[in-house]
Amino acid sequence: MIRDKSAKTSAKAAPRKDAARKAAPAKAGKASAAKPSTGKSAGPKGVIAVAPPSFRRERALIKRGIWPVAGCDEAGRGPLAGPAVAAAVILDPDRIPRGIDDSKRLTAEQREKLFDKICATAQVSVAVASPARIDRDNILRASLWALKRAVVALPEAPRHVFVDGRDRLDTECDCEAVIGGDGIVLSIAAASIVAKVTRDRLMCALAQDCPGYGFEQHKGYGVPEHLDALNRLGPTVHHRSFFAPVAAARAKHMPWTVEPVRDLFAATEVEVRVEASVQVDTSAGL
Repeated sequence: MIRDKSAKTSAKAAPRKDAARKAAPAKAGKASAAKPSTGKSAGPKGVIAVAPPSFRRERALIKRGIWPVAGCDEAGRGPLAGPAVAAAVILDPDRIPRGIDDSKRLTAEQREKLFDKICATAQVSVAVASPARIDRDNILRASLWALKRAVVALPEAPRHVFVDGRDRLDTECDCEAVIGGDGIVLSIAAASIVAKVTRDRLMCALAQDCPGYGFEQHKGYGVPEHLDALNRLGPTVHHRSFFAPVAAARAKHMPWTVEPVRDLFAATEVEVRVEASVQVDTSAGL
Protein backbone atom coordinates (compact mmCIF):
# COMPACT_ATOMS: atom_id res chain seq x y z
CA MET A 1 0.00 0.00 0.00
CA ILE A 2 1.41 3.32 -1.08
CA ARG A 3 0.61 6.29 1.18
CA ASP A 4 0.43 9.89 -0.03
CA LYS A 5 3.03 11.71 2.06
CA SER A 6 1.89 15.18 0.94
CA ALA A 7 -1.63 14.57 2.21
CA LYS A 8 -0.26 13.37 5.52
CA THR A 9 1.92 16.47 5.87
CA SER A 10 -0.95 18.87 5.06
CA ALA A 11 -3.19 17.11 7.53
CA LYS A 12 -0.69 17.54 10.32
CA ALA A 13 0.01 21.18 9.43
CA ALA A 14 -3.68 22.16 9.39
CA PRO A 15 -4.19 22.11 13.19
CA ARG A 16 -1.01 24.10 13.68
CA LYS A 17 -2.19 26.79 11.24
CA ASP A 18 -5.60 26.98 12.95
CA ALA A 19 -3.93 27.38 16.33
CA ALA A 20 -1.69 30.13 14.95
CA ARG A 21 -4.71 31.99 13.60
CA LYS A 22 -6.48 31.80 16.97
CA ALA A 23 -3.39 32.97 18.84
CA ALA A 24 -2.76 35.93 16.51
CA PRO A 25 -5.62 38.14 17.81
CA ALA A 26 -4.61 37.46 21.40
CA LYS A 27 -1.03 38.51 20.71
CA ALA A 28 -2.22 41.60 18.88
CA GLY A 29 -4.40 42.49 21.88
CA LYS A 30 -1.47 42.13 24.25
CA ALA A 31 0.70 44.26 22.01
CA SER A 32 -1.92 47.00 21.82
CA ALA A 33 -2.30 46.91 25.61
CA ALA A 34 1.44 47.15 26.11
CA LYS A 35 1.75 50.12 23.71
CA PRO A 36 -1.12 52.60 24.30
CA SER A 37 -2.41 54.49 21.31
CA THR A 38 -1.03 57.97 20.75
CA GLY A 39 -3.98 59.09 18.66
CA LYS A 40 -6.29 62.02 19.44
CA SER A 41 -8.85 59.73 21.06
CA ALA A 42 -6.46 59.03 23.95
CA GLY A 43 -7.33 62.44 25.49
CA PRO A 44 -5.08 65.09 27.10
CA LYS A 45 -2.43 64.05 29.56
CA GLY A 46 -1.37 66.01 32.62
CA VAL A 47 -2.30 69.61 33.42
CA ILE A 48 -2.53 72.33 30.79
CA ALA A 49 -0.06 75.06 31.68
CA VAL A 50 -1.29 78.66 31.56
CA ALA A 51 1.28 81.24 30.51
CA PRO A 52 1.73 84.03 33.07
CA PRO A 53 1.31 87.68 32.06
CA SER A 54 4.32 89.30 30.42
CA PHE A 55 5.94 92.73 30.14
CA ARG A 56 6.10 92.38 26.34
CA ARG A 57 3.56 95.08 25.46
CA GLU A 58 5.11 97.57 27.85
CA ARG A 59 8.60 96.95 26.42
CA ALA A 60 7.30 97.44 22.87
CA LEU A 61 6.07 100.90 23.86
CA ILE A 62 9.36 101.69 25.62
CA LYS A 63 11.26 100.90 22.40
CA ARG A 64 9.05 103.44 20.64
CA GLY A 65 9.91 106.05 23.25
CA ILE A 66 6.52 105.89 25.01
CA TRP A 67 6.88 105.95 28.79
CA PRO A 68 5.47 105.85 31.50
CA VAL A 69 3.04 103.02 30.79
CA ALA A 70 0.37 102.14 33.36
CA GLY A 71 -1.88 99.16 33.88
CA CYS A 72 -5.18 99.42 35.75
CA ASP A 73 -7.79 97.02 37.01
CA GLU A 74 -10.62 96.91 39.53
CA ALA A 75 -11.95 94.51 42.14
CA GLY A 76 -15.49 94.20 43.47
CA ARG A 77 -17.96 94.41 40.61
CA GLY A 78 -19.91 91.33 41.63
CA PRO A 79 -20.36 91.57 45.44
CA LEU A 80 -23.61 92.61 47.11
CA ALA A 81 -21.83 94.85 49.63
CA GLY A 82 -18.80 97.06 49.90
CA PRO A 83 -17.09 99.41 47.45
CA ALA A 84 -15.52 98.76 44.08
CA VAL A 85 -11.78 99.40 44.26
CA ALA A 86 -9.64 100.41 41.27
CA ALA A 87 -5.85 100.48 41.10
CA ALA A 88 -3.31 101.83 38.61
CA VAL A 89 0.33 100.71 38.55
CA ILE A 90 3.44 101.86 36.67
CA LEU A 91 6.04 99.10 37.03
CA ASP A 92 9.74 99.91 37.14
CA PRO A 93 11.28 97.94 34.22
CA ASP A 94 14.46 97.39 36.26
CA ARG A 95 12.73 96.26 39.46
CA ILE A 96 9.78 94.08 38.57
CA PRO A 97 8.85 91.72 41.42
CA ARG A 98 8.87 88.05 40.47
CA GLY A 99 5.65 86.05 40.66
CA ILE A 100 3.18 88.72 39.51
CA ASP A 101 0.10 87.05 38.06
CA ASP A 102 -3.64 87.48 37.74
CA SER A 103 -4.86 87.96 41.31
CA LYS A 104 -7.44 85.20 40.84
CA ARG A 105 -4.65 82.66 40.28
CA LEU A 106 -2.86 83.55 43.51
CA THR A 107 -3.52 82.66 47.11
CA ALA A 108 -4.27 85.32 49.71
CA GLU A 109 -0.75 84.95 51.16
CA GLN A 110 0.87 85.32 47.74
CA ARG A 111 -1.19 88.44 47.02
CA GLU A 112 -0.21 90.03 50.32
CA LYS A 113 3.50 89.47 49.70
CA LEU A 114 3.33 90.75 46.13
CA PHE A 115 1.27 93.74 47.24
CA ASP A 116 4.11 94.90 49.50
CA LYS A 117 6.72 94.33 46.79
CA ILE A 118 4.71 96.18 44.14
CA CYS A 119 4.09 99.15 46.41
CA ALA A 120 7.84 99.26 47.26
CA THR A 121 9.09 99.22 43.66
CA ALA A 122 6.34 100.75 41.47
CA GLN A 123 4.16 103.84 41.24
CA VAL A 124 0.76 102.93 42.65
CA SER A 125 -2.58 104.68 43.12
CA VAL A 126 -5.99 103.52 44.32
CA ALA A 127 -9.52 104.90 43.95
CA VAL A 128 -12.76 103.72 45.56
CA ALA A 129 -16.33 103.81 44.28
CA SER A 130 -18.68 103.73 47.28
CA PRO A 131 -21.95 101.76 47.41
CA ALA A 132 -23.80 105.08 47.18
CA ARG A 133 -22.09 105.89 43.88
CA ILE A 134 -22.77 102.36 42.63
CA ASP A 135 -26.47 102.81 43.48
CA ARG A 136 -26.54 106.15 41.70
CA ASP A 137 -24.52 105.38 38.56
CA ASN A 138 -24.71 101.53 38.30
CA ILE A 139 -21.74 99.25 38.83
CA LEU A 140 -20.20 99.61 35.36
CA ARG A 141 -20.12 103.40 35.35
CA ALA A 142 -18.94 103.52 38.94
CA SER A 143 -16.09 101.12 38.15
CA LEU A 144 -14.99 103.12 35.10
CA TRP A 145 -15.13 106.30 37.18
CA ALA A 146 -12.88 104.73 39.83
CA LEU A 147 -10.44 103.44 37.20
CA LYS A 148 -10.08 106.89 35.67
CA ARG A 149 -9.58 108.43 39.13
CA ALA A 150 -6.84 105.90 39.84
CA VAL A 151 -5.02 106.79 36.61
CA VAL A 152 -5.26 110.52 37.33
CA ALA A 153 -3.96 109.98 40.87
CA LEU A 154 -0.69 108.36 39.75
CA PRO A 155 2.42 110.28 40.88
CA GLU A 156 3.55 110.56 37.25
CA ALA A 157 1.10 111.02 34.40
CA PRO A 158 1.26 107.99 32.07
CA ARG A 159 1.53 108.32 28.30
CA HIS A 160 -0.24 105.03 27.69
CA VAL A 161 -2.73 103.05 29.78
CA PHE A 162 -3.70 99.39 29.59
CA VAL A 163 -7.08 98.61 31.19
CA ASP A 164 -8.62 95.22 31.80
CA GLY A 165 -11.91 94.59 30.02
CA ARG A 166 -13.78 95.87 26.99
CA ASP A 167 -14.20 99.54 27.90
CA ARG A 168 -11.55 102.17 27.35
CA LEU A 169 -11.15 105.04 29.77
CA ASP A 170 -11.62 108.70 28.92
CA THR A 171 -8.03 109.66 29.70
CA GLU A 172 -5.78 112.36 28.27
CA CYS A 173 -3.31 109.72 27.06
CA ASP A 174 -3.87 106.72 24.83
CA CYS A 175 -5.88 103.96 26.49
CA GLU A 176 -5.98 100.35 25.30
CA ALA A 177 -8.61 97.91 26.58
CA VAL A 178 -7.42 94.30 26.83
CA ILE A 179 -9.98 91.55 27.41
CA GLY A 180 -8.56 89.21 30.02
CA GLY A 181 -5.74 91.69 30.49
CA ASP A 182 -4.97 90.66 34.07
CA GLY A 183 -3.72 87.35 32.66
CA ILE A 184 -1.87 88.90 29.70
CA VAL A 185 -0.35 92.29 30.57
CA LEU A 186 1.98 92.39 33.56
CA SER A 187 1.07 95.96 34.58
CA ILE A 188 -2.63 95.06 34.65
CA ALA A 189 -1.88 91.94 36.69
CA ALA A 190 0.01 94.07 39.22
CA ALA A 191 -2.97 96.45 39.42
CA SER A 192 -5.33 93.52 39.95
CA ILE A 193 -3.28 92.43 42.98
CA VAL A 194 -3.26 95.93 44.47
CA ALA A 195 -7.02 96.36 43.94
CA LYS A 196 -7.88 92.93 45.33
CA VAL A 197 -5.73 93.22 48.47
CA THR A 198 -6.97 96.77 49.16
CA ARG A 199 -10.61 95.74 48.87
CA ASP A 200 -10.15 92.62 51.00
CA ARG A 201 -8.64 94.74 53.76
CA LEU A 202 -11.53 97.21 53.55
CA MET A 203 -14.07 94.40 53.85
CA CYS A 204 -12.28 92.99 56.89
CA ALA A 205 -12.53 96.44 58.47
CA LEU A 206 -16.26 96.61 57.64
CA ALA A 207 -16.73 93.22 59.29
CA GLN A 208 -15.82 94.78 62.65
CA ASP A 209 -18.51 97.46 62.23
CA CYS A 210 -21.12 95.00 60.93
CA PRO A 211 -20.78 91.75 62.87
CA GLY A 212 -22.85 88.77 61.82
CA TYR A 213 -22.57 89.19 58.06
CA GLY A 214 -19.23 87.43 57.60
CA PHE A 215 -17.63 90.14 55.46
CA GLU A 216 -14.20 88.97 56.57
CA GLN A 217 -14.88 85.57 54.97
CA HIS A 218 -16.81 86.16 51.74
CA LYS A 219 -15.84 89.84 51.19
CA GLY A 220 -19.43 90.76 50.35
CA TYR A 221 -20.08 88.23 47.59
CA GLY A 222 -23.47 86.55 47.34
CA VAL A 223 -22.58 83.21 48.91
CA PRO A 224 -25.25 81.25 50.85
CA GLU A 225 -23.90 82.47 54.22
CA HIS A 226 -24.23 86.09 53.12
CA LEU A 227 -27.72 85.58 51.71
CA ASP A 228 -28.79 83.96 54.97
CA ALA A 229 -27.45 86.91 56.97
CA LEU A 230 -29.30 89.33 54.69
CA ASN A 231 -32.52 87.43 55.25
CA ARG A 232 -32.05 87.41 59.04
CA LEU A 233 -30.55 90.84 59.68
CA GLY A 234 -31.50 92.94 56.69
CA PRO A 235 -29.16 95.13 54.64
CA THR A 236 -26.62 97.62 56.00
CA VAL A 237 -25.56 100.99 54.63
CA HIS A 238 -22.66 99.17 52.97
CA HIS A 239 -24.95 97.03 50.81
CA ARG A 240 -25.76 97.92 47.22
CA SER A 241 -29.45 98.73 47.33
CA PHE A 242 -30.45 97.82 43.79
CA PHE A 243 -28.81 94.39 43.65
CA ALA A 244 -31.71 91.91 43.68
CA PRO A 245 -30.98 90.02 46.95
CA VAL A 246 -30.39 93.30 48.79
CA ALA A 247 -33.60 94.83 47.41
CA ALA A 248 -35.56 91.77 48.55
CA ALA A 249 -34.08 91.98 52.05
CA ARG A 250 -34.81 95.70 52.21
CA ALA A 251 -38.44 95.11 51.25
CA LYS A 252 -38.73 92.55 54.04
CA HIS A 253 -37.00 94.45 56.86
CA MET A 254 -37.60 98.07 55.81
CA PRO A 255 -40.74 98.14 53.66
CA TRP A 256 -41.26 101.85 54.31
CA THR A 257 -38.12 102.59 52.24
CA VAL A 258 -39.50 100.83 49.15
CA GLU A 259 -41.40 103.11 46.80
CA PRO A 260 -44.64 101.62 45.48
CA VAL A 261 -44.55 100.74 41.82
CA ARG A 262 -47.13 102.47 39.68
CA ASP A 263 -49.42 100.17 37.76
CA LEU A 264 -49.27 101.49 34.22
CA PHE A 265 -52.16 99.26 33.18
CA ALA A 266 -54.60 100.39 35.87
CA ALA A 267 -57.87 101.86 34.54
CA THR A 268 -58.19 105.63 34.94
CA GLU A 269 -61.06 107.94 34.33
CA VAL A 270 -60.62 110.31 31.44
CA GLU A 271 -62.73 113.45 31.29
CA VAL A 272 -63.64 114.52 27.78
CA ARG A 273 -65.18 117.91 27.12
CA VAL A 274 -66.84 119.04 23.91
CA GLU A 275 -66.40 122.76 23.58
CA ALA A 276 -68.75 123.36 20.66
CA SER A 277 -70.59 121.46 17.99
CA VAL A 278 -69.23 121.45 14.49
CA GLN A 279 -71.60 121.81 11.57
CA VAL A 280 -70.66 120.12 8.34
CA ASP A 281 -71.83 121.49 5.03
CA THR A 282 -73.05 118.41 3.18
CA SER A 283 -73.33 120.36 -0.04
CA ALA A 284 -69.56 120.62 -0.20
CA GLY A 285 -69.34 116.95 -1.19
CA LEU A 286 -67.10 115.94 1.75
